[in-house]
Amino acid sequence: MMCVSRCLYCVGLALIPLAIISILSNVLLLLPELTVHFLLEGHVTREATWATGLWGSGVLVLVVARSFITSSRTRGCCTFRRQMFCQVLYSGVCLGVSGLSGLVSLTGLVRGPRCLYNSSSGPTWGVPLKPRMDGTGVYLHNRSLWSQVCLRPSGVVLWNLVLFSLMAGCCALQLILCGLNVLNTLTGLLLGPGAARREQEAARSSKK
Repeated sequence: MMCVSRCLYCVGLALIPLAIISILSNVLLLLPELTVHFLLEGHVTREATWATGLWGSGVLVLVVARSFITSSRTRGCCTFRRQMFCQVLYSGVCLGVSGLSGLVSLTGLVRGPRCLYNSSSGPTWGVPLKPRMDGTGVYLHNRSLWSQVCLRPSGVVLWNLVLFSLMAGCCALQLILCGLNVLNTLTGLLLGPGAARREQEAARSSKK
């Protein structure tokens, strides 16, 4: 079906910039103050080191996007149905890795960054802004904490907040696109390319 192939192509194209943004965001999360110093010393936020934005909603989604674009050019009934079945599986993979990366991003966002802060025993590395067990202490609603608590890396709270938000937003859009593509490819799998030809023949007959 032409509309199925066109939708598959559009979804593949839309996933590419989202995956690239996710990769860049995760790379920058690993480099606060744009230096590798904190990463080498193990002072980078835990969720950033899991690198789900790199291998999950980044590289794997790029692979899926390439498959969508390539399969959109498939012709022939049997080949078309086989490709649609593969794309259903690819869409499932995309849903899984995007969902995982989005969950990790939201966790990193809520817990806050790992940084050097003043504790009762002096300057200490830790996660001072993470919510308390009673559910209070979420720093996201208190902007005064963004620049007061963490001493190093400089501006790490806002750095993490912006980049984790970008990653979470990209993952949400990837989930929507891949969810719609599951429906699209299932339609192609069930109806096949012959439906498009029948529609065209019917349109020509009605014109006559």
